[in-house]
Amino acid sequence: MSAKPIPTRVAELSAAAQSHAVARDFERAAACYQQALALSPGDPDLLLQLSYMESLAGHYRAAHAYALQAGAAPTTQRPEVVKELLARLRTFNEVPAMSAYIRRLLPMSRIPIPMLITIAAQLTYAGLPGEAIAFLDEARRGDPDYPPTLLSRAHVLMFLGRFEEAGQDLARVLKRAPQLAQGYWLQSQVRRQLADDNHVNQIRAQLQAPQRSPQDQALLAFALHKELDDLGRHDEAWGALQQGCASKRSSLRYDKAQTTRMFDALRRFEPRTAVQPHPDPRAATPVFILGMHRSGTTLLEQLLDGHSDVAGLGELYDFTSAMRYATDHHCAGVMDTTIAERALGVDFGEVGERYLDGMAWRLGREGHFIDKLPSNFLNLGFICEALPGAKILHMVRDPMETCFSNLRELFSDANPYSYDQLELADFFDEYRRLMAHWHARYPERILDVDYARLTREPESEIRRVCEFIGIVFEPSMLQLQSRTRGIVTASAVQVRGGIQVRETPKWRAYEAWLQPLRHRLGE
Repeated sequence: MSAKPIPTRVAELSAAAQSHAVARDFERAAACYQQALALSPGDPDLLLQLSYMESLAGHYRAAHAYALQAGAAPTTQRPEVVKELLARLRTFNEVPAMSAYIRRLLPMSRIPIPMLITIAAQLTYAGLPGEAIAFLDEARRGDPDYPPTLLSRAHVLMFLGRFEEAGQDLARVLKRAPQLAQGYWLQSQVRRQLADDNHVNQIRAQLQAPQRSPQDQALLAFALHKELDDLGRHDEAWGALQQGCASKRSSLRYDKAQTTRMFDALRRFEPRTAVQPHPDPRAATPVFILGMHRSGTTLLEQLLDGHSDVAGLGELYDFTSAMRYATDHHCAGVMDTTIAERALGVDFGEVGERYLDGMAWRLGREGHFIDKLPSNFLNLGFICEALPGAKILHMVRDPMETCFSNLRELFSDANPYSYDQLELADFFDEYRRLMAHWHARYPERILDVDYARLTREPESEIRRVCEFIGIVFEPSMLQLQSRTRGIVTASAVQVRGGIQVRETPKWRAYEAWLQPLRHRLGE
């Protein structure tokens, strides 16, 4: 009997792998894909599937290696493969490899519009909105009224501070496709709504439409909350926020006990050996800005970015990637219990080298660069061990202000604890305890920067920060209106408005409904 044709055998092995994956037997699934790859070497789809299986099996290094092999394979024009490949490379923070693959797809004129949008999304996730907008401009030239293009373009324009253009794109997309929930959410964010110029009635009508998904309901309810809050209609705004939080929370998995185990493991961390610094006068100094989300980290980064010897690079996952590689573990989010436990045996000298090597392509001539990922407070002990020369700035803000700002922020799928008052308060308490632990473990390494002082006395507070970092204060640091760099954070709109001092905290208008949060945090 003659052997089966190679394509037939590859298809059979792929089908078997998918069956094993459905049964959550990822090791056997990977074995089937490896057999298929032996028959079809360099197949980018098989390499991608192997990368996924290794990730699901918890093997970060193997998953990472297969993703890089897929990126180096001959370029394919199959949209579904390109979409997965770019996402995979970005997942592993291999932005140079992702960018190289995108260049191989050029010129833009031969790239289909959906793929242009995909490319722009991955570049934006990688903190490169200035590059992303070029692909969206090309997509708009191909079809000026295609709703997904206009929606994506408006979002990126907001990151770039081009709010009027963003508003125009959103008005066009909602005129053509009024059912798109994300359009209303972005429209609510792009400017302050006015009594005679808002979208409250349209949003309410969309919320009443049948068969809305929880994600759509969350987008619309958060949009309604924002617009009603702008109008000072706080009773109605609170009802919308409750609806939005409930819808979003229903679509997320969050295990408080698992979170507690992770924090406990981090507090048990004891380094194996200390890393001795070997300063290179040519190397840039990392400056980490961290803390709870919505604590003012973006404002601090933008102020420091005004210094001639400091480059603000945004929210980066490079250190997380280095820790995943060191512990050979892939997890959702920045940290989990496994990474915290495996860190006990990590060579932090290698972690530091991997981090700095991975950052090299982003750096210019500045002697300092800012890595502003708020949740790096989970990595703080590892950062201190891996990068003895790093400067660490911890943003501190009033607990109620911080937590309420989290509660009313619609994140992607991150921060699942932030849609319930008690879960949010408990997470904040864990964060507060962990930071106290890091301060005790690494005295003199961490500078607390108070948000209230930073907004009320920006020059004196920034001078204190400069002294800690080892740079000389420059008046240009306070001129936020001169910044042109893209800001890919939830604070992209607010920080463009300059330093804002609020005499009455935002949460006070909702105090009657926030008693569970307040009591859990402690008076």
